Amino acid sequence: MPVAPTYPGVYIEEIPSGVRTIVGVATSVTAFIGRALRGPTNTATTINSFGDFERIFGGLWVDSNLGYAVRDFYLNGGSQAIIVRLYHADSGDPQSIPPIPGKPAKSKVTAGNASLEAAYEGSWGSNLRAAIDTNVSEDVANRMGLAKADLFNLSVRDAGPGGITERFLNVSYKDSPRRVDNVLEAESRLVRWDSSSALDPNNPPVIAEDSDAVTKAEKNLSDALKAVPQVPADISNARTALAAARKAMEDAVSDGDLLTKADDFTPANGQTNKEGIYALEQLFARDGLFNLLCIPPYLDTGDVDAGLLAEAAAYCEMRRAMLIIDSPVAWNDKSKARDEFTDPNSPLPRSRNAALFFPRLRQPNPLHDEQMEYFAPCGAVAGIFARTDTQRGVWKAPAGLDATLVGVPQLSVPLTDDENGELNPLGINCLRAFPNAGRVVWGARTMRGADQLADEYKYIPVRRLALYIEESLYRGLKWVVFEPNDEPLWAQIRLNAGAFMHNLFRQGAFQGSTPRDAYFVKCDKETTTQNDINLGIVNVVVGFAPLKPAEFVIIKLQQMAGQIQA
Repeated sequence: MPVAPTYPGVYIEEIPSGVRTIVGVATSVTAFIGRALRGPTNTATTINSFGDFERIFGGLWVDSNLGYAVRDFYLNGGSQAIIVRLYHADSGDPQSIPPIPGKPAKSKVTAGNASLEAAYEGSWGSNLRAAIDTNVSEDVANRMGLAKADLFNLSVRDAGPGGITERFLNVSYKDSPRRVDNVLEAESRLVRWDSSSALDPNNPPVIAEDSDAVTKAEKNLSDALKAVPQVPADISNARTALAAARKAMEDAVSDGDLLTKADDFTPANGQTNKEGIYALEQLFARDGLFNLLCIPPYLDTGDVDAGLLAEAAAYCEMRRAMLIIDSPVAWNDKSKARDEFTDPNSPLPRSRNAALFFPRLRQPNPLHDEQMEYFAPCGAVAGIFARTDTQRGVWKAPAGLDATLVGVPQLSVPLTDDENGELNPLGINCLRAFPNAGRVVWGARTMRGADQLADEYKYIPVRRLALYIEESLYRGLKWVVFEPNDEPLWAQIRLNAGAFMHNLFRQGAFQGSTPRDAYFVKCDKETTTQNDINLGIVNVVVGFAPLKPAEFVIIKLQQMAGQIQA
């Protein structure tokens, strides 16, 4: 800050340089939306590995394509993903006589007189066990202004595969800093206080051991088998009864019905309440973002509602992201894909922020004894986007012989060069199988990539580079707001935005051998007129010369004629 000299001597004044470095944003954070076995619902949850997905959301599940897409994402080079789990409550069968009510969404857990419920929806909660003990300190009770008899310890464990155990010390039913319902809400990943049961502050805790009725029943049966091996018929009946009891316990809570567009992906007030696909708005509230959006098939037909794709594409345009679209199940050959894609009544969104990939993947399903089944390619393609960004940059087309599909032994439709040549000019990105190279991505066009459209964002890398620059400058120039709108500010904008663009130029993101040929940043009295200044507006114009992928390599061969003496 300026120095106010008051005495003879030497003063030090630090002068700001005007440098405010613009940092490039992430380019391949991928959002996945769909059903999962467990985990928070309508919450944008960040994971960094498939192990995180297994721990939080339960891993692969035969009733949902979400887990397989996330697995393929990480197999093919993905790094960070955002998971939004959706849950459609079981509606039962109201048309039956008598009507069959829907199963509850959350499991109940009891320990003594503590009434708990699973933290999240799904049958996973049937594996929860709880216990209460009163091994507490009287000093702790005194510090909290309570009697020792008011405190207890609560232990909760997940008896399912890979389950965890939680222990909450010195909690109480009475109003205090450690009131049990508040503690569970803030700290537990497994349980909450039962919302249908009132918390009675005058109800002293009752000691209860962690009991597992099914495990005890199995142990008792095992003991009985050893004691009376001479009655096989009775043993068989006991086993059958025990299996039926276990099945009834597991079926008491529903894993939810199939998702629907209107109720789950785009519910009423979904944007306001940040639910469905708009749960991703939670990222921007905490200064996060996503770059790619995948909606794995959720309908019983194996597809995604076309109306949802249109809304998702519009949302991606608003949030400067790309939507990866899976080709419909019905596209079982080249002709079907060509005819339906070019149909004037096709509901597929023709957005420059979306790209479609055909055909589907044929992979072994570990949950079905490694039988070969068909899967949507969106997760694997998103992983290749991420891998290419890391190795080469967002300006490199995520396609070619380096864009190999890991974990994909076959494709649902093998394509020839001629068939690929019919689909590529339309904007359909093909997945191909080549000798030695294996399965690869062999197309890099947006949904506006048809030759006849002549769109400036015909290619995926050009569109993604533009989105990357937009988002980086949007976040990196927020400091400009409320600064004095005159030449000193404009000079700082040119300095910082120019440095960002020059860094991209040095990395090879643009055409041109010199910065003048590759990009420009303009912010002066020509872009910002006096009327703009009066309105509080500063205009920054940024231009760049994008690199276009070499789709067609033409080799011209010519014989050299021998030298002829004239």
